[in-house]
Amino acid sequence: MVKLRARCLLVGDPAVGKSALSQMFRSDGAHFQKNYSMTAGVELVVKSVNIPETSDSVELYIFDSAGRETFVEACEKLWGQPSVLCLVFDVSSELSFSNCGRWLERVRAHCQGLHIPGVLVGNKSDLSSRKEVETSVAQEWAQSQGLQYHETSAKEMENCEAPFLSLAQLFHALYQDRLQTIQNLA
Repeated sequence: MVKLRARCLLVGDPAVGKSALSQMFRSDGAHFQKNYSMTAGVELVVKSVNIPETSDSVELYIFDSAGRETFVEACEKLWGQPSVLCLVFDVSSELSFSNCGRWLERVRAHCQGLHIPGVLVGNKSDLSSRKEVETSVAQEWAQSQGLQYHETSAKEMENCEAPFLSLAQLFHALYQDRLQTIQNLA
């Protein structure tokens, strides 16, 4: 049994549901904050994820980062070296999706070219009547950036665990690859 620890960076525009998503994941759907509360820095959420078909687990340290531009520069100092990335947008906001490229560039610049596996999350899927970003468009963009794509609704607790399970599995796979490389050198 292996227990790994991964630093997960959670970024995206303000009010896309980053905090709601991380809180619903951490609380297994028991805690949805009905009133919007702007994150003014970085909030840490920790939860362990079991890797299917193994006895291994990954403890995700989720750094829920403020989306408001005035806080982002200060937040970057707290990011450290992320292991995985969770990039979130609101499916009912084309602008929040368009800004994902800028967020990804910012994270990649911060990581100085190191490959950071990640997921793109289209949140607020419960707002299907106001959807501005088609699933196929988001999937295509995510794939072009080397990201997996998930749609969620933190409000309805739909698919909230899937992005974090994917991140844990991506991190675990990297660990396995590195372990294999070391064993091959021996």
